[in-house]
Amino acid sequence: MTTIKPPALKKGDLIGLISPASSPDDLSRIEKSVKYFENLGYNVIVGKNVGKFRGYLAGTDEERLEDLHYMFSDKKVKAIFCLRGGYGAIRLLDKINYRLIKANPKIFVGYSEITSLQLAIFAKTGLITFAGPMPAVDFINEISSFTEEFFWNLVTTKKKLGKIKYPSEPQPLFLRKGIVVGQILGGNLAVLTAMTGTKYFPNMRNKILLLEDINETPYKVDRLLNQLRLNNILSMINGIILGRFVDCYEDDANKKTLTLGEVIDDYIRPLKIPSIYVFPHGHIKDFVTIPWGLKIKLDAGKTSVEFLEPAVS
Repeated sequence: MTTIKPPALKKGDLIGLISPASSPDDLSRIEKSVKYFENLGYNVIVGKNVGKFRGYLAGTDEERLEDLHYMFSDKKVKAIFCLRGGYGAIRLLDKINYRLIKANPKIFVGYSEITSLQLAIFAKTGLITFAGPMPAVDFINEISSFTEEFFWNLVTTKKKLGKIKYPSEPQPLFLRKGIVVGQILGGNLAVLTAMTGTKYFPNMRNKILLLEDINETPYKVDRLLNQLRLNNILSMINGIILGRFVDCYEDDANKKTLTLGEVIDDYIRPLKIPSIYVFPHGHIKDFVTIPWGLKIKLDAGKTSVEFLEPAVS
């Protein structure tokens, strides 16, 4: 499938805000998000169903889907930002009009639970989407200058960003040296693993896989990585980048456990492919936005990641 790049964003463009998973608990975050983009010189439209609640969902499946489809169908909207993650986007995968998305490529941003939408969109359309900061989570707080600058450079510049300059400590480390070039795909480990075996999971052959997660104890990470192994996904990939695994430890000192590092060693080292960990991506303050589907170069020995092409057209 041919990769599609969305048009670059320009000042004055219209940005759409949606909640395809969970809703912000504090609805004032929506208004703050609008002001953030307006202060940067963009116009903003908020999905008509944003702010609704149905348990842990931001409204019914039909309501959340309606906002997603509307933003892709409105020619004036040039970028779509998911307000937050949470849960529920994965429920929409078999209801989405992927032909609509393919015919109207535009910047689509989110991470965590939004992984499900991004992988499905790539599998069905080839559109590059962005695992980047979300308005009601990242932009309204004291967003780090690194995260902010990296993101806006990526979506507004028709130049390749080249080698990534990492923020402050900790710096990435390598598990196995080697150099590999390929498209980067991945996202939240728990969400990604829940999609395996479905027609919405992209072909991972020869890809570079990036994984991150939060609040998963080592035995749960073990189970998730093992599911990827049993689905032959780990044997398909040519390289692996492990982002941040935040609060992924056993907090009961009396419980017998492997460490997260031991679990990762058990699954990643035997692959004998270029691999690094502690890469700055995930549920952290200083993080690198990743364009899913972009061609990159991983030099694991130098813990270097290089974007080989622009992410927007």
